[in-house]
This record gives sequence, C-alpha cells and structure tokens, in this order.
Amino acid sequence: MGLLSGKMAAVQDKRRDGLFFDISLAEWSLHRTLRSNKMTNLDFPRVAREQFDVAAIEYVSTFFKNTKLQYLSELRSISVNEGVNNVLIMVDGEGNLGDTDAAARNQAVENHLKWIETAKYLGCQTIRVNARGEGSSREVAQAAIEGLSSLSERAARDGINVVVENHGGYSSNAQWLREVIRSVDMPNCGTLPDFGNFNINAQESYNRYKGIKELMPYAKGVSAKTYDFDERGNETSMDFRRILQIVQRANYHGYIGIEYEGSRLSEQEGILATKKLIERVGKDLSHSG
Repeated sequence: MGLLSGKMAAVQDKRRDGLFFDISLAEWSLHRTLRSNKMTNLDFPRVAREQFDVAAIEYVSTFFKNTKLQYLSELRSISVNEGVNNVLIMVDGEGNLGDTDAAARNQAVENHLKWIETAKYLGCQTIRVNARGEGSSREVAQAAIEGLSSLSERAARDGINVVVENHGGYSSNAQWLREVIRSVDMPNCGTLPDFGNFNINAQESYNRYKGIKELMPYAKGVSAKTYDFDERGNETSMDFRRILQIVQRANYHGYIGIEYEGSRLSEQEGILATKKLIERVGKDLSHSG
C-alpha cells in the first residue's frame, strides 16, 4: 500500500435539476447479487451508471478482492472510464474503534489505515467505520472517542473523513453517538445518518426522526435506507418527506446514498424505487422552499 499515491482526478457530477442534494448508490444495495457472484466489485461502477444512471458510488470493503495496487488501479480506471465519482468506503471486519481493550482498539486503528490509503487512491472523500464495543455506555463512549480521535488524526493527513453511522448497539442511540463525535471534536470526524438502523438491541429502539435530526449537524454523508414500498411508491416503514425535510433544514447539500435492504422487490427494483422516491420528494421540497 505504500506505493499508492495521488488522487483520481475528480469527476464532475452534475446535481440533478431541482434537488438540494446529490445522489449516490451504496454497494450494499447489491449485496445479494455480489455474494452470488453474479457481479464483482469491479463491475459496480458500470452497473451504477448503466442500470441506475447514478454517477457516484459508495463501496463496501468486504467486496474488495484485495487492496493491492494492481487491483485498485483497475478499479480506479473503470471508475474514470464510466464517469463515476468514488465517494465513500464502508469499512467492516477490521475491528471496533470502541473496543474497551486498548490493544484491540489500537489494532483496529492500524487495520483501518489501508482503507484510508485506498480511499485516497480511489478519490473517495470518506471511510465509514464502526464504533462498537463491549462494556457500559460510558466505557464504550470513552473508548470510541480515543479510537476515533487516533484514526481521524491519521486520516486528516490524507484529507479523508472518518464517519460513524447508527449501526447497531450504542451507535444506534443518536444522543450517544452525537456526544462521541462532539467529544472527538475534529473537522474530519462526523456521522453518516442512516434512515434505518435505530434498533439499539432486540428490546430497545431510538426514535428515527429525533435521531436523524440529532445526527445531521455532524453529517458528512446520508444513507437513504429503504425496505419496501406501497402502490404510490412511498416507503412503508417511514415518512420520507419528513426525513428529507430534516436533512434539508440541516442545510445539507452533499450525497444521499441509495441503500435498499428489502426482500420483496429485487435489488434492482428496490434501487430504482428508492431513487424515484428520493427524486420525487427531494424535488418537491426544493420547490416548496
């Protein structure tokens, strides 16, 4: 990874007419297709462009074959040729930055460094990490502050953001996550509010709308999670207009990532339905002020 240097020339992504945000596609939306080997990570830029007319993408680290220069160079070339912006990498399986064991937490920081280099090489702005840990709320919060501070300091040298989404456990308690990010107090460390993922555990969940509102001031990305749609094209488990109003009122104008996670529709149908919903509601809100 030491051989990786330089950034991919930025691809200009025109904001769609009438929207206050840009649209990206999260690779997780296609996780079943990827796991069945019907496509690979190298296919993702082309699929985003050709099948969904989306010009910005968010990768998932576990779908990378490796992080060697040859592989990343091929992926970068494909992205450039397709005219696609590489925006973010969601990093999993590299350890928890809220681990209360200092040695394990420090190892997790080290494990993430190759993804900072990978993000820089591919032209991504951000990596998404996990701030999980075992222990009390206060213990894990303190550990997460230390882990995120250490990683964000390293990422800042390469101009990369480090973000935490509400992703289960304490992180799905938006007030807890907000206080962790506030305590880190670094300009490149923020949140990735997810419209879903507010289940703290099997018995407890956090109010979705309250949580998104609390996380938006620190947002460096937004994940538009969807599960299913009614006959009018509205998401059946949440009020998308209400959520996008919260996003708009936070003066957010960055990427909103399509992240379909339903099962009734195919992944392709779900992605297109999510895109159509985001565009329709986003355009309406933009025109209404």
